[in-house]
Amino acid sequence: MLAVIGAYLSHKAGIEYFIYHLWCGYTLVILVSFRILWGIVGTYHARFLNFLRSPAHTIRYGIALLRNQSIHYSGHNPLGGWMVIVLLIALLTQGITGLFGNDEILNVGPLYGYVSNELSLQLTSLHRQLFDWLIALIGLHVLAVLFHQIFKKESLIGAMITGRKPVPEVNGAIGIRSSRLWLALALLTLLCMTLAWFVVHAPQPEPMSFL
Repeated sequence: MLAVIGAYLSHKAGIEYFIYHLWCGYTLVILVSFRILWGIVGTYHARFLNFLRSPAHTIRYGIALLRNQSIHYSGHNPLGGWMVIVLLIALLTQGITGLFGNDEILNVGPLYGYVSNELSLQLTSLHRQLFDWLIALIGLHVLAVLFHQIFKKESLIGAMITGRKPVPEVNGAIGIRSSRLWLALALLTLLCMTLAWFVVHAPQPEPMSFL
């Protein structure tokens, strides 16, 4: 969230703040990539396999929610699980397209040299258009969290910050015996090194080739 806010503010501040916009983009790509990997090898409730439900199951949950008959889930509920996927895809697309983009004035993304100017402009256009949709998705996600926090009396905000839920809300479900901190740090380090390698080895664009 902070990376998105920082990227927006640095963009609005002007082209002289491009470096801050860029670092917000790096942060976004690293964190979202990490969350995707963590959804495969991470802790129990973080794994996609353990919270993604079929479309039919999700529709039934949505109907039950409207009737105030929804079932409690220790982790993500079916609607929340699919919202996570949509947000991750949108955030990753936003971050990656920015790395290849250019502002047609002075600045280019660090990976601009890997693509043609025409493709860079197309990715830049997508980067700009996707932002409004991204804000809408984030707003919807925040409203959903507040709904469950206020009306369903589920301590989602605290759980999102601490990773813990009160025992009555867990209801005997599988707990997390270990946070796998060392695995998380190893994945973050690997992702940082991979992105750094691509940035350092990116072909240098010819002067003014993006004009």
